Amino acid sequence: MVNTEDFSKRLHRILEFYELSAAGFADKIEVGRSSISHILSGRNKPSLDFVMKIVKSFPEVELYWLLNGKGSFPASEKPTPPPVSKQQFSATQPPREENIQKKNEMPFPLPQQGKSKPIRKIVIFYEDGTFEAFEN
Repeated sequence: MVNTEDFSKRLHRILEFYELSAAGFADKIEVGRSSISHILSGRNKPSLDFVMKIVKSFPEVELYWLLNGKGSFPASEKPTPPPVSKQQFSATQPPREENIQKKNEMPFPLPQQGKSKPIRKIVIFYEDGTFEAFEN
């Protein structure tokens, strides 16, 4: 559970770091200005949607730090990937056959029938914080 007072302090730190007013911050993450005011005052707790909008809009804010205060802010820079050579991706060369996954081919082996438990539910989590659940 998120400690509202500590979360409010971390939110103040984000506002100071980006030199934003509460109103400017609300506009940036597309929430009502009163939402920011209520969270900063400790009246309301942040919703998951509110937290995810912060993390999405401000890449330097780590989710774990924002929720628990553990980690770092601003986030340390991630190493940059090596440059991609023109040989790897070329508009004139078709993709190699071995790199193309067949439509009906599974990306991982499935357990043999009869040797495992039946699947009851599959949940897919997306990077934007949403999910889909599929039940048998």
